[in-house]
Amino acid sequence: MDELLVRQMPHSPQAEQAVLGSMLIDADCVKDVMDQLQPEDFYLRQNREIFETIYSMFIYSKPIDGVTVAGEMEKNGLYNDATRPYLLQLMEVTPTSANVMEYVRIVREKALMRSVAVAASEITAMVQEGGAAGDMLESAEQKVYAIRRGRNAQNMVSISVVLQDVMSHLAELSASGGNTLPGLSTGLSAVDGKINGMNKSDLLLLAARPGMGKTSLALNIALNAAKSSGKTVAIFSLEMSRDQLVQRLIASEGLVENTRLVTGNLRESDWVKIAEAASTLSRLDIRIDDNPLLTVADMNAKCRRLDNLGLVVIDYLQLMTSAGGKGYSGENRQQAVSDISRMMKIMAKELQVPVLCLSQLSRANEKREDKRPMLSDLRESGSIEQDADIVMFIYRDDYYNEDSEKRNIAECIVAKNRHGETGKVELRWMPDYTTFGTLEHRYSDEE
Repeated sequence: MDELLVRQMPHSPQAEQAVLGSMLIDADCVKDVMDQLQPEDFYLRQNREIFETIYSMFIYSKPIDGVTVAGEMEKNGLYNDATRPYLLQLMEVTPTSANVMEYVRIVREKALMRSVAVAASEITAMVQEGGAAGDMLESAEQKVYAIRRGRNAQNMVSISVVLQDVMSHLAELSASGGNTLPGLSTGLSAVDGKINGMNKSDLLLLAARPGMGKTSLALNIALNAAKSSGKTVAIFSLEMSRDQLVQRLIASEGLVENTRLVTGNLRESDWVKIAEAASTLSRLDIRIDDNPLLTVADMNAKCRRLDNLGLVVIDYLQLMTSAGGKGYSGENRQQAVSDISRMMKIMAKELQVPVLCLSQLSRANEKREDKRPMLSDLRESGSIEQDADIVMFIYRDDYYNEDSEKRNIAECIVAKNRHGETGKVELRWMPDYTTFGTLEHRYSDEE
């Protein structure tokens, strides 16, 4: 008999009972417990069913006590002869609800230990089955990361759990009078207005022909996101070295002419600006990785280790190698790009942060009369267009027409938007500082 008990998963029946008892004798502590625990944190089935019942009653603001919970369980078909005596017993074994958070902590600890044990046995089974070591490591990391994020990778979630998150999110938005952005700000109010900011688990694609300012706009966005949110921004630069990137950031933050920075032909006033920009930048948590051989899996693994991640920027898609480093021949390049874009969308969902990925455009637009890019111009497109939640193009008329009346004005064309409308906004392009700003006046699409 003792051996059977030893083989059970870690759990604490006393703590589980005390949490439930506290909620039954004191409805005030229910909201605190709901923030901390999920139904699957309870090991004993009877306790889990009682918690699920209280959970759904809490969402619908029903009164919670021994009698109402028993009634609700009866309604849901979870009631038997032992239910009422057990609820009474729970209320008797809990002298006070004052220590409820301590009981909650014990229940969570035990649930965490169980998750680790399950992950460990899955990893062991995987190793015994054999396979590529790299894939196993990736899968093992994913399992452990899922526990750290407080959710098991495979669990299905009841709609009532999701409802609570959505309701509280809506309440937050409406409390601010609908003026806050649901997502991270790009720092460009015109763009934010179109795409509602960069939202969690979104894959945003920023595409343009070479020389249009893709990297500059991405760095502007990264800088603004790091400033406004105080979160970590991860930049993976497959094209430029980290020194070049930081030089660009200094140019746009301090409004120092980029050519002066590159040549070192600096005036006294430039040094003041550089010092100010450097002190601002040093306070931000921006991480840069300029290894050109990164795969999506590597990026994912690196991002998982960052605690307070807010945004991931990747410059740029076509330079990435797909996982396993297998080279694709010409016609298979399309398959590689579609693998990569799919994995990036999965990464955004898993990390629960927006991923901003830059992409090259094919030359198709150069041959057209109107050189504004279209979705079909995405190189090796199709799948990229499918996986991305938002696709934005940059187009500068003065790049093609020297006598364009729109000098130094860039159009940010939102060609696909899962959260709202498409259309274009105009931005000010400041070539000396390789940075974008907002225009004081807006052009409507009709003009």
